[in-house]
Amino acid sequence: MKLSQIAKTLGARLEGADAEITGVAGIEEAGPGQITFVANPKYAAAARTTKASAVIVTNDFPALAASTLRCDNPYLVFARAIGLFYHPPRRQVGVHSTADVDSSAKIGKHASIGPYVVIDEDVVIGDNAVLHPHVVIYRGAKIGKNFYAHAHAIVREYCVLGDNVILQNGVVVGADGFGFAKNEKQAWEKIPQSGPAIIESDVEIQANACVDRASVGETRVRRGAKIDNLVQVGHGSEVGEDTMLCAQVGLAGSTVVGKNVILAGQVGVAGHCTIGDGAIATAQSGIPKDVEPGKIVSGYPAIDNRQWLRCVAVFNKLPELAKSSRAAKKSETD
Repeated sequence: MKLSQIAKTLGARLEGADAEITGVAGIEEAGPGQITFVANPKYAAAARTTKASAVIVTNDFPALAASTLRCDNPYLVFARAIGLFYHPPRRQVGVHSTADVDSSAKIGKHASIGPYVVIDEDVVIGDNAVLHPHVVIYRGAKIGKNFYAHAHAIVREYCVLGDNVILQNGVVVGADGFGFAKNEKQAWEKIPQSGPAIIESDVEIQANACVDRASVGETRVRRGAKIDNLVQVGHGSEVGEDTMLCAQVGLAGSTVVGKNVILAGQVGVAGHCTIGDGAIATAQSGIPKDVEPGKIVSGYPAIDNRQWLRCVAVFNKLPELAKSSRAAKKSETD
């Protein structure tokens, strides 16, 4: 594909020679015939030595020996460039002979139902669904158009999924919430988890993540949210629009997360907390109370990020301060 054609397709401005591009690669691995990008300033020096035929850069990036595609958002443009060259395998339309689809289920047009898929009673799935081997859809689930479920994904009973939902391998939507109450014998008694999990349109949930159902009411993941591998969304929680939950995030029950929030890897949130719109929690933060909209928090218990950075700076000096304190006390006693 000609670089000029790529520029036109992606809405970028070409500077330099119009090369033939055969693929994409990272800045340090790219070679002739490949296109790469620079979005992080720490790779700016690598852009001057890359062997790539073309580099996607910002509009104000310094001139390079290689041809450049200039744009406002190199990372996004590069992501779209990948889509020009990588095409995942297409699934054959139809129902595999080993699939078990209940006669009461309603499956839309152009569905691909793979080996050993199980679709229970009264399930409704929209057009263009792709269900890979061993996907299981429990009774009464309602799923919209363009559903894509990788192997071993599970949607439990009466859960509702919107359009364009992607479930990666091993995702469980609607498993029982972790609800138990002590009875008169001081033994744990299971609380029935009667409320469905609701996943709105344009949500992707990645491998082995779990969105639990609620004891009463519902658990809801709103439009456009992205949930990474091994994330736990507790029963009765709500995840806002376009929010991102990174790997191993854990939300205890009845957590409310606003829209456009980012919870970085291994963030934990205590139950019944509210995290305001646009907030960010850095990796491994522990959140025991509400977070105001737009705040950046870090550490445990999570505090304002700037204050946390100052605390870490002091913490690193504690051995030196302790040594100075002991020396001062010794001089006082001498």
